[in-house]
Amino acid sequence: MMEFRRIDNLPPYVFAEVNQRKIAARRAGADVVDLGFGNPDIPSAPFVVDKLIEAARLEKNHRYSVSRGLPNLRKAVADRYQRRFGVTLDPDTEVISTIGSKEGLSHLMWTLVQPGDAAIVPEPSYPIHIYAPALAGAEVRRAPIDSENDYFEVLERMFRNSWPRPRVIIVSFPHNPTTTCVDLEFFERLVAFAQHHGVILVHDFAYADIAFDGYTPPSMLQVPGAKEVGVELYTLTKGHSMAGWRVGFTVGNPEIVAALGKLKSYLDYGTFQPIQIASIIALNEGDDYVAEVNEIYLGRRDTLVDGLNRTGWKIEKPKGTMFVWGPIPDPYEEMGSLDFAIHLIEEAKVAVSPGIGFGPNGEGFVRFALVENEHRINQAVRGIRKALDKL
Repeated sequence: MMEFRRIDNLPPYVFAEVNQRKIAARRAGADVVDLGFGNPDIPSAPFVVDKLIEAARLEKNHRYSVSRGLPNLRKAVADRYQRRFGVTLDPDTEVISTIGSKEGLSHLMWTLVQPGDAAIVPEPSYPIHIYAPALAGAEVRRAPIDSENDYFEVLERMFRNSWPRPRVIIVSFPHNPTTTCVDLEFFERLVAFAQHHGVILVHDFAYADIAFDGYTPPSMLQVPGAKEVGVELYTLTKGHSMAGWRVGFTVGNPEIVAALGKLKSYLDYGTFQPIQIASIIALNEGDDYVAEVNEIYLGRRDTLVDGLNRTGWKIEKPKGTMFVWGPIPDPYEEMGSLDFAIHLIEEAKVAVSPGIGFGPNGEGFVRFALVENEHRINQAVRGIRKALDKL
């Protein structure tokens, strides 16, 4: 067989097994409620779509764009940060557009780590947090994240016990998949630690705009001095419900932003210009729509968690993200998360993500994505009740 570089070291994609079972069940005529893949179903704002259509009709917008992002788009991000977080950003030196946060993080790691370097990442984790530094050749140290331990202390202990000393620490709050949230004090401690030890911080802020019950996710850049040691990734995917548009940003430290810009100038010509133009409208005029999207996710969260609690499956309501992270009920824990997820497809007609897919520390849990309406979520709860009774 032909040998390949980098991808041969990637493990089998656990979620593919669940997806295949879901497809097979649907082909057999089952009505499967898909709460597995976190693919937002809420449409993008109509006024943003209208602007996309208008811009796409102009032939001048069909040419190459610029990899850093249009100046007015970068300014719109800076304005959003000022309104939302009270953070001042220079659009020319501290903001760069990326083709979604996944591309941004992956290429960012190319500029920050190489073979011989180490990076600390959370686990369980959104897979790109683990594999972006790994694909760049770095050694990955996985810091277990859960609701019972102070995560800063976990990071600090892992850093002090690591050799070589990690060059980068990746964090992401509100966290996918565990839904763990932090306050500004966490970032104050982390920034002070990074300043003292000369480590680079990367905060994936994908769920900046999805939060409930009075909780407001803090930006790392709200901490004085944070821009000296790191960057933050922000995206329109979740809050603005623009997943397929692939619009993200890296903001913060100007040297890191410039390094990413230099690399991207060799790799891409930026997002399709009409998408960038429409994204300017989303950022400048979309705050009310973000609030509407948030309310939809709040209703879905309550419907799912309240419904599961009534079945006897006790799950706490998350304060952020578009997910629910649930421990497998005690009588069924020995099945493991993959077999339990398959059981839910076959008996409940509900697809969820097995925790093991997010790393070994995710075992014992499953993740629900709030990507179906409340009627469908109620249907899922009824199916799950029958599946648990059957077991």
